[in-house]
Amino acid sequence: MEKDTSKIKLYGFNNLTKTLSFNMYDICYTKTVEDKKAYVEYIDEEYNSEKLTAILKEVTKIIGADILNIAIQDYDPQGASVTILICESEVGQLAVGEQEHRHPPHNGAVAAHLDKSHITVHTYPEYHPDNGVSTFRADIDVSTCGEISPLAALPFLIDSFDTDIMTLDYRVRGFTRDITGKKIFIDHELTSIQDYIPDEIKEQYQMIDVNVYQENIFHTKCKSKDVNLDEYFFNFSVDDIPEAEVKSILAKILEERDEIFYGRNFAHF
Repeated sequence: MEKDTSKIKLYGFNNLTKTLSFNMYDICYTKTVEDKKAYVEYIDEEYNSEKLTAILKEVTKIIGADILNIAIQDYDPQGASVTILICESEVGQLAVGEQEHRHPPHNGAVAAHLDKSHITVHTYPEYHPDNGVSTFRADIDVSTCGEISPLAALPFLIDSFDTDIMTLDYRVRGFTRDITGKKIFIDHELTSIQDYIPDEIKEQYQMIDVNVYQENIFHTKCKSKDVNLDEYFFNFSVDDIPEAEVKSILAKILEERDEIFYGRNFAHF
């Protein structure tokens, strides 16, 4: 777990940059084109910019940061983006009257001002052209400088999304110095991102680590263990279709999960 960094006497400001990338996928199966469109509309409403902003504000509170600025955007036909600039210390009068800006559409892209510390989220609803599988992806990046650690917000982020697959990356960049001038390339002990995931959550997922300790790079992939088909079906249930069709749909869902988890294509249906 994280050390008490106050015990490290630094020379000047803590210049370490710590970045957590939280990438999640939710998979759904729809029987008709209308249901496919309805699912995308449902996801677009369920995770619109207003809800995403609320999630990121809570992340800011958990890691003990202050909000400088918020930029939000809902896209047409679907998707949303939110960027929050944060700082470690209290900003006094700068924090009074939280600035919130809505930018006009930019053909699927949005320009945002970034500072040394920021939190961003982007959503990507999409679907297979003909096999009924739809997938919703959300990417959240929490980048901080100083003593703030974004890993503290990881349990809340996991709880905020109904996710089948998670890809988690954490890296520490730059260096700071102690009072003797010695460089410090990481200011907290860490063996795995899993150290910051509660046991009750870890029990629900199959997990794989790929860590490069000498480079302060930590990577964890997670795939939910249980597959309850009714939780994947949109606007219908297992009881509504014949057993043979249930098996066929299950194969498609399992293939989608595995392809995302392992990052490669398997046989297509």
